[in-house]
Amino acid sequence: MLGWSIFTFILLVILAFCWVYIRKFQSRQESEVVSTITAICALAIALITSALLPVDIFLVSFMKYPNGTYKEWAANNETRGQIEDTVLYGYYTLYSIILFCVFLWIPFVYFYYEERDDDNVNKCSVRITDVSCIAFHALSLLLIDCCVIVFRAFVPLEPPPSQNSTQWEKVQYLFEELGSSHGLPALSFSISSLTLIGMLAVITYTAYGMSVLPLNLIKGTRSVVYERLENTEDIDDVEHQIEKLKSKCNDGRPLSSRDRHNLQELESKLQVLQRRGRHLEIAERNCCTKVGSALRPIKILLGIFFILVALLFTVALFISNLDKALHSAGISSGFIVFGTNLTNPLNELLLALQPVFPLDYILITVITMYFVVTSMAGIRNMGIWFFWIRLYKIRPKRTRPQALLFLCMILLLIVLHTSYMIYSLAPQYVMYGSQKYLVFDVTFIRMFLCFSLSPPDQCIVTRSYLFLHKFWFFSTIYYFGNWAFIGAFLIGLAVSCCRGKKSVIEGEVEADDSDLSDDEYVH
Repeated sequence: MLGWSIFTFILLVILAFCWVYIRKFQSRQESEVVSTITAICALAIALITSALLPVDIFLVSFMKYPNGTYKEWAANNETRGQIEDTVLYGYYTLYSIILFCVFLWIPFVYFYYEERDDDNVNKCSVRITDVSCIAFHALSLLLIDCCVIVFRAFVPLEPPPSQNSTQWEKVQYLFEELGSSHGLPALSFSISSLTLIGMLAVITYTAYGMSVLPLNLIKGTRSVVYERLENTEDIDDVEHQIEKLKSKCNDGRPLSSRDRHNLQELESKLQVLQRRGRHLEIAERNCCTKVGSALRPIKILLGIFFILVALLFTVALFISNLDKALHSAGISSGFIVFGTNLTNPLNELLLALQPVFPLDYILITVITMYFVVTSMAGIRNMGIWFFWIRLYKIRPKRTRPQALLFLCMILLLIVLHTSYMIYSLAPQYVMYGSQKYLVFDVTFIRMFLCFSLSPPDQCIVTRSYLFLHKFWFFSTIYYFGNWAFIGAFLIGLAVSCCRGKKSVIEGEVEADDSDLSDDEYVH
């Protein structure tokens, strides 16, 4: 009963956080019930899935005593197998939900539901273009599934009974294998394929978020009073230029096309500056701005902590990749390393915290949530891009529902890759947790920490590790992705250091906003 109570409490906390986060960024003018519920549920699924790795590590560690012997309830192989299968099915269930959200649910809501029709009335409507987009997405999904099956048929994952088998016999053997294993390998392959997209999102958004979040906390924002004074001076300067242009036609002569173009640009700029002035005036009276100024020392300390954590992660990831480059069997093995040949600071820290329960589990949970938080910060600061085209901006109180759906979809993809990132940071701990095993000699008994060459009957591997390394070629791609992540983080850190302080109304006023959009902010 206590376990269910804790689980219910955590679930309610996650749902409450998701509701507050979505409502904070959601546009009040373009809100739509179904898209809001979808965004909240998708974000909650991402957070719940990210919390499964610490639970997996805790369960395999909890089966043994600190002296390396199995606990009474875990001494039976059948009991251990049931627990391992439960965790594995938990992974497949949550990852299947992510597949459903990414391929069906979120695209359906995105294309099918319209936030507002031409008469400015909220309703659910279907258009020919929406149906076409849904059909195209469904056909794309079907094509991906076919490619997965064909690819699995020719990739040597499980050797067929005879090496001289024809391609058709290999395909038949594939379907027999899928039927005997209830399709779990195919599901694992599909999720691993989707994880590659998550890897690109991690390289783009998480790497940048790890640099921009702490530096923004350290730098803080510009002074509201100074910004208002500067904005007032800009308004006076633009008004003077407008009057100077208009004075050219006092004698009745029309303005030239160039002057008319310049006048239109100046009037548009004046409107933006006037809106900035209204927002700055509101921000100066806002209690949150005053509280934020009072909490400035705490923000600086928090920013320093975050940047130290980011540097620790980067160093740990670099050492892990360097270990794979020097001591693994190469590309054909997926760069898998047996044992830890180089000292990994994060892995050693987790192992050092094991004797003090539950510090190591708290730390691995914090690491997992850190990746999610920095990913959200990266998406919020960069916006949503398609190559060089900016699709949506993430701004408080004025983010479109489509942008929130995209944000949640990207987070779902990032969560799929988070487990492998954490494994790269602390490989030994993620594989076995705090497990130890005993070696019986003639005269004495020795105890060792579990590692990749430990006896399989003495050390239980986490289901996450088995899931991540089911296919060697994905591990190879992830290895090169880690190097790209390190490079993206260093570039993002350099860019964030060169940028100045943010405006106190950063992202609230843009040139393409309408004057009506200020109404929801004022109220």
